[in-house]
Amino acid sequence: MTSELHAAPRHLDARSPESKARSYARLGKLDVYDYYLSILVVAAAVLPLAAVGAGSLPMLLLFLLGEVCTLVALVSFDDVTGFRDGSDIANYGPNDPLRKKLRKPLVAGTLTEREALRFGWAAAGAGALLWGGAVALAPHRPMWTIVVIAVTFAIALQYSYGLKLSYHGFQEAFLVALGTVLVLAPYGLATGEFSGFLLVQAVLFGLGPLMFGVYSNTNDVEGDRGVGRPTVAALTTARGNALFIGALSLGEFLLVLGASLTGVAPWWFVVLLLPASALRARQYHLGFRAHDIMRARRLGFRVHRTYVLLLVVANLLITLGLAGGLAR
Repeated sequence: MTSELHAAPRHLDARSPESKARSYARLGKLDVYDYYLSILVVAAAVLPLAAVGAGSLPMLLLFLLGEVCTLVALVSFDDVTGFRDGSDIANYGPNDPLRKKLRKPLVAGTLTEREALRFGWAAAGAGALLWGGAVALAPHRPMWTIVVIAVTFAIALQYSYGLKLSYHGFQEAFLVALGTVLVLAPYGLATGEFSGFLLVQAVLFGLGPLMFGVYSNTNDVEGDRGVGRPTVAALTTARGNALFIGALSLGEFLLVLGASLTGVAPWWFVVLLLPASALRARQYHLGFRAHDIMRARRLGFRVHRTYVLLLVVANLLITLGLAGGLAR
């Protein structure tokens, strides 16, 4: 049965050929750039500050490139594992016409496992070098930033390969933690400081990828259950999963509200982010009231990008002094 599953996708290679470069770009999910937007949030918070060192801009650029390479390695290894265990074949197979096989080059037969692994390890090596360069160029090197960068890099490579942490119940937590680190770490390297307001922004940023990830997991529930990948959607009932995603959506808004009410963020922060909060409510309605999970997932990208835009605006208002008396 396994050999039949692995052989079947190769027919697509003859019908829909594409260049190796395009297939590698698909393997690395380079069109899904949402994690990489973290650098915009950090840049808006630090670059307008006169106190920030001259090395901050090249450090941020190196950190961004390292981030891209590390995540390319993560998703490449994830595709290798998903192909080996059959979950990607199930989720992107003929019974699910909404999914595009070419987005999974191993399923489509446009890349081999060996090619995917070589590409993943090359990206991982480049990511390590680039993040090491970012630390070397950084104006500040607080130990906590170095530790979280090193731990994040190590865990990223073990997310669904090696230790396969996402197969042991850590998937949702990792998605949030990854986004949080990608904001906090470069901020710490640029300023040498830890900021409660930036922590709130970092968690909001991390919730973005989680909130289109959980809708993907809802759609992929049968394939994940079949290979024993314990996402919340796979472990609970449909109602339990809906309650979990509803709690995440509400918790996101309460985080913003609580930050404004406690003075961690400016009082107007919750007002500024209302458009993104409204879109998040719309996403939940689409997914669990209109029962259109894939449209809700697609809307999740728009919600995340709206949050990023508004976080950048908030930081610029503060760092450029444009908030005036509205600042904390």
